[in-house]
Amino acid sequence: MPQLDTSTWFIMIFSMFLTLFILFQLKISNHYYPENPMTKSAKIAGQHNPWENKWTKIYSLLSLPPQ
Repeated sequence: MPQLDTSTWFIMIFSMFLTLFILFQLKISNHYYPENPMTKSAKIAGQHNPWENKWTKIYSLLSLPPQ
């Protein structure tokens, strides 16, 4: 049985890893990786929200007295 002959195992395993490494390198090198996007200014225009100026209270339904 040729599987039990261990003299060829090293060359088979080595050639398998070498082939997979070369194939993965070729596959990965064919992809296009975009460059990093340019950073934009983080300045936000002032927005007016009606709930910012007045105080509001949120009531939990469980804290209200029974009706």
